[in-house]
Amino acid sequence: MSQYIHFTEEQKQTARQIDIAELLRSQGETLKRSGSEYEWRNGSAKVTIRGNLWFHQYDRQGGDAIDFVRRFYNKSYPEAMEYLLSGNGGTLTVSPPIVREVKPFELPPKNENMRRAYAYLLNRRGIDKNVLNAFAYRQMIYESERYHNVVFVGYDKDGVPRHAHKRGTGSESSYKGNVTGSAPEYSFHWHGVSENLYVFEAPIDMLSFISMHKENWRDHSYAAACGVSDQVMWQMMKDNPHIEKVYLCLDNDVPGQEAAERLSQKLTTHGVSHKILIPTRKDWNEDRQAACASAPHKSAEFPISEESEDDPCPVLQL
Repeated sequence: MSQYIHFTEEQKQTARQIDIAELLRSQGETLKRSGSEYEWRNGSAKVTIRGNLWFHQYDRQGGDAIDFVRRFYNKSYPEAMEYLLSGNGGTLTVSPPIVREVKPFELPPKNENMRRAYAYLLNRRGIDKNVLNAFAYRQMIYESERYHNVVFVGYDKDGVPRHAHKRGTGSESSYKGNVTGSAPEYSFHWHGVSENLYVFEAPIDMLSFISMHKENWRDHSYAAACGVSDQVMWQMMKDNPHIEKVYLCLDNDVPGQEAAERLSQKLTTHGVSHKILIPTRKDWNEDRQAACASAPHKSAEFPISEESEDDPCPVLQL
């Protein structure tokens, strides 16, 4: 039986506030600075560090300095406390508390039309016009007034916007990011009536997959995590109890397939039938663009309706 060790609240607070970057440097670890944060590699996984806080990009988990030592140094709570309070052979810096301003979620103002958004999604990304119209008609996709980003909106079961993901439309733009205050469990998705749920990393991958597998697509459920979090997957199954099978359609790269295996293990634990689908190229949009290489889309007409001409790109079968 392990011996109980009492730590005062002051000691606990001191340990929590240890600067993780300084801790790692004292151990000879290499870090890459990115603005006010640092990146540290744990194998092939990236861990973001800011002061005494850390976040594992692929597991979508994080915490303070105590949590960091417990996870990555494989120590118990008392061992982690002693490790941090002892200074571990070096002089460690106590990080000042980070004050985070909590901003309410608010959708970006809409542009008066969607010409740039449609040109980007149809001509550059190869999204099927019928599919795009279906989402735009329901105000799940629109163009922002400022910067003319494509905005992908996620609603809760009551029809309230809870999440928005922005994607730049400029020819040289690679900008993408979630609107502040977005709830990850309600990221971009589509509710269907069948037993199938398809999960993707990005909204454009989701639209690309649907564009390639259009037969009865409206019957199925789809979700884009805007990353590799599992929160929207579980929320979709909660809101749609008829879902019985999950298809994990993440990117064909190391982070994507590691995340697919992680989600697969969780689904197995919960007894959920599932299958991993892997794109031929890096992601589903690259597959879609390859299929559409010889048949570029034309710009859309306004106002938006759900009716449109047939898609000239070939439809692929699973």
